[in-house]
Amino acid sequence: MSTVGVTREEIRDYVHQYNLQPHGTRTAWLQQQPFSRATFYRWNQLVFEGDLDRNLVPRDHGQMNTTPSQRSAFEQARAKEQAEHEDELKALRERVRQLEGTNEALGKAIGLLHALNEQEPATSTTDERKNSSPRKTN
Repeated sequence: MSTVGVTREEIRDYVHQYNLQPHGTRTAWLQQQPFSRATFYRWNQLVFEGDLDRNLVPRDHGQMNTTPSQRSAFEQARAKEQAEHEDELKALRERVRQLEGTNEALGKAIGLLHALNEQEPATSTTDERKNSSPRKTN
């Protein structure tokens, strides 16, 4: 098996791209890729039935293997999930930008308040309060 020079993520990406191809276009798609058909089918097994991280492919047990239609359905669900994830990330990034803008505006306002507070005349510390109680005379 040839995985030299190809990362696990690249292998997963190739397999996912293949399974998202419309029916009838997969062979043409495979012929345009920089790897052999046999290498790709091994990668496909690694991703769906084996262990790509440990480079293990199970023996063919007939009914235990996933069918091409199951793989396509899985890939379509995965693509939908990724699109939803991207939308959520986009919304979260926009919210972060909004909050950073609010934070910056609040920081400026606080800075102005401090500057205004420093410009006010100092109040005397002596007790200038009026005593409202009557004086006691003896």
